Amino acid sequence: MVERPDLSKWEMDVARIVWEIGPASVREVHERLAQQREIDFTTVQTYLRRMESKGYLNSKLQGRIRIYSARTRPGTVIREIVNDLVDRLFGGELMQMMRHLIEDHSVDSDDIAELRSLVEQLEVEQQEKERKSGKQ
Repeated sequence: MVERPDLSKWEMDVARIVWEIGPASVREVHERLAQQREIDFTTVQTYLRRMESKGYLNSKLQGRIRIYSARTRPGTVIREIVNDLVDRLFGGELMQMMRHLIEDHSVDSDDIAELRSLVEQLEVEQQEKERKSGKQ
């Protein structure tokens, strides 16, 4: 895993936009972000430059316009943030975080059904791993 400085809340909003629309100019990112909240063009430009220096984005000049593109996939960034969160807040104990999420947030019947399906899938995968390791 590559060590990168964390993204701020606002930088994460910018990252989501770049992931969603793909390579984009400052203006394109600003227009999309301005639909969500009031923000200056230069602030968006600063976020993009900072994110590039942190290793989350690449950029290249197309004529006189700088185009930013994702250097990292959303899943990678999410995994890094969640792993850090589990380590810092829950001492690495995943079940503590899961218990917190289930107990402190509303979980409807659709969520419960999806959780059951995930647990069943994990059980099948675990049994397969155990079966393979028993053969070797």
